[in-house]
Amino acid sequence: MISYILWDASPEIFTIPEFLGFGPFPVRWYGLLFASAFLVGQQIMIHIFKKEGKSLEDIDALTLYMVLSTVIGARVGHFLFYEPEVLFKNPMEVILPPYAGLASHGAIIGIITGLWLYSRSRKASGQTFLWVADRIVILVALAGAFIRFGNLMNSEIVGRPTDVSWGFIFVHNTEFKQIPRHPAQLYESISCFILFFVLLWIWNKYKAATPRGLMVGVFFIWVFTLRFIYEYFKENQEAFEANYVLNMGQILSIPAVLLGIYFIINSRNNPVREVR
Repeated sequence: MISYILWDASPEIFTIPEFLGFGPFPVRWYGLLFASAFLVGQQIMIHIFKKEGKSLEDIDALTLYMVLSTVIGARVGHFLFYEPEVLFKNPMEVILPPYAGLASHGAIIGIITGLWLYSRSRKASGQTFLWVADRIVILVALAGAFIRFGNLMNSEIVGRPTDVSWGFIFVHNTEFKQIPRHPAQLYESISCFILFFVLLWIWNKYKAATPRGLMVGVFFIWVFTLRFIYEYFKENQEAFEANYVLNMGQILSIPAVLLGIYFIINSRNNPVREVR
């Protein structure tokens, strides 16, 4: 007897009714989880700044850098990696709704850029690029867990067909056949939650003495090694990927893992050295 989980969760929490000619506006789980990642992350960063004696006045600026760099990077990354023809023909698609395409690899590139810009004017206070990056990855891991769970609530980025007992039938996904599939979103969400606690443990152990780049390296290796593996359980996001030996997610994960290895080696050989 084949067992499976019937995933019939609605992507919408509730709908705000029409008022004065505006609306109605659906409130979706994905949006709530996306916003919650930044709100919870900000509180964790406040705790870190207090413990390490950094100015809390910088928190708002750091949050703004992270929100903008994450969203812009994820949008540009989606079009650059998956729909480049749209990006070059109509760049305005990046900022125009609906915001249906967000690429995690693009978000990471955006975050790195945002952190570099943020830290340029704050080196005197000890907030160098790697100091900030080592702590931000704690929050990024948590955000990854929230966002992938949001993907599950949206019944998107579904896995390939499977006969495992925990296979999900995504009732609200009409793109693929209604058969049991790997809940790939849940795999990634759980992995990111575990990484969040691992990174938080590392920081709690070392705090200001954390070897520069160590947590960044752990983040890159953990996330993108597992991303490479999980892609074998997921349906391709774009049709052109079917012609590749490795899909786009796997191709982009390889340099990210190598970068993580570099950061860990650098942190071990030069525990207080900054990479600029």
